[in-house]
Amino acid sequence: MAAKNILFIMYDQLRFDYLSYAGHKTLHTPNFHRVAARGVNFTNTYVQSPVCGASRMSTYTGRYVSSHGASWNKYPIRVGEVTLGDHLRAAGMDCWLLVKTHMEADAEGMARLGIEPDSIIGVCQSECGFDPWVRDDGLHGMAYDGNYGENDGAYNTYLKNRGYDTENPWAIYANGSVEDGQLASGWFIENADKPANIAEADSETPWLTREAIDFLDRAKGPWCAHLSYIKPHWPYIVPAPYHSMYTEDDIQLLIREAREREDAHPVYQAFFSNPIAATFRDDSARNKAIIAYMSLIKQCDDQLGVLLDHLDATGQAEDTVLVVTSDHGDYLGDHWLGEKDLFHEVSVKVPMVISHPDPAFDATRGTACDALMEHIDLAPTFIEIAGATPEINLLEGRSLMPLLAGEVPEDWRQYVISEYDYSIFPTCEALGLESWDARLFMVFDGRFKLMHSAAKGHRPMLFDLAEDPEEYDDIGGDPAYSAEIERLYAHLHEWALRMAQRVTMSEDKLRIKRGSPQREGILVGIHHAEDLPLKFTEKYLGKARQIHFEDPADRQRYGGGAPEAKKD
Repeated sequence: MAAKNILFIMYDQLRFDYLSYAGHKTLHTPNFHRVAARGVNFTNTYVQSPVCGASRMSTYTGRYVSSHGASWNKYPIRVGEVTLGDHLRAAGMDCWLLVKTHMEADAEGMARLGIEPDSIIGVCQSECGFDPWVRDDGLHGMAYDGNYGENDGAYNTYLKNRGYDTENPWAIYANGSVEDGQLASGWFIENADKPANIAEADSETPWLTREAIDFLDRAKGPWCAHLSYIKPHWPYIVPAPYHSMYTEDDIQLLIREAREREDAHPVYQAFFSNPIAATFRDDSARNKAIIAYMSLIKQCDDQLGVLLDHLDATGQAEDTVLVVTSDHGDYLGDHWLGEKDLFHEVSVKVPMVISHPDPAFDATRGTACDALMEHIDLAPTFIEIAGATPEINLLEGRSLMPLLAGEVPEDWRQYVISEYDYSIFPTCEALGLESWDARLFMVFDGRFKLMHSAAKGHRPMLFDLAEDPEEYDDIGGDPAYSAEIERLYAHLHEWALRMAQRVTMSEDKLRIKRGSPQREGILVGIHHAEDLPLKFTEKYLGKARQIHFEDPADRQRYGGGAPEAKKD
């Protein structure tokens, strides 16, 4: 199989069910479908956390959140954590970043080790192991307590060079509108139906597509390029003509029922009582947000088409593995929630399609695979595509290459795991919890989904997706399902006991080292020399050697020996 490049496209906050090939009733996304027709659609793919930073750190390391520790946005990933870029460079493949990671550098760890941020290794550590081609984390807020994100990122710099005359054109132009001569900020959902105050060609998604084409025209392989789109993540606002493409008639039915709020789990109760959820219970706000969200996805699909056309026209499609996915979903009012804080399907399940151009995968083109996938499977898959063997002491996911060929290994996983740390939210204090108790775990076996809360006294949440695919009925408190709860807790216990931290000792090194104390002369518990082969004992056998001292004082100080002999 010839070496291939990898174009790894990730959209931010793209729901799995907001694509036409996944069944959305009115949102037509022919270019996402075009990718699905070329490859395998993994229909049961789950992220390891339903929040940007933690999810992406798992994807980039191939490790669970509790293994790498960066459990929320702007939680630094510790210096020295081995990432996708480290693995691929060792395999002879460059690993480039185009725009977003949502990671935070471990500045304290780098300082402790004397790593300068602007050194080659410092830049690599600061960019989650990637080599940055063009860099922008996509959120440039402004507030009394400082800015979220750097306002001199690549996109803002581009806008300023285009004449958008403000310190933060991302906020004022690309994610803002105008009403009666006044700024109508996209941060406020009441403005989501207005056109962004920017030329469509200058908005985030077309800008990044042009950067990606520039990369494709200039990069030399083999390479992996992480093309990380900022949208359709909020702010929910889009430029003309996209802002007027959809109406309320195009919105899918809400996935929510009143009974979800009856006798609700304390954590669920806390989240659907917060101000974000309250906004998405307002029909006007929710509808405006969803229409803008659909419009942003439509723009993403159109720009994906531009990218695919370029790959085809230049012949690069024949040498490029194409991966399309998202880092998490978006509640959009479903289950009485906004954002993506819990483990319902609309939040934790994501689209994922992989198209490998090699003829060996022709038989599976346009097919769907419903085996349980985790986002941490991408890193070992990419390593195998690069021609190397994934190191299982460093990677907790599994390569998808057999499944791309239509073969599901007999020992494939029985369940998927996701984690969520909400200790940074006021929800933690509202529930009277310490930070270490404000953690949630999901275990899902393809039918039953259990949510475990680390807080003492909290019962589990449980959903039966075979009988209740919309996840309306939490049966975690029903004694009739105690056997299922016990079985899922056994899975969670098995996962918790995984080997997660032996990262410095590979399986090959371990095999070599096995029995090494005897090979290195440490013979513990051996009764007779004859109990071991001679090669282990020969240096401890033979004629004894002894030093003799003439001076009686030396003899007394250092041990016996005939005074007349100096040395045998």
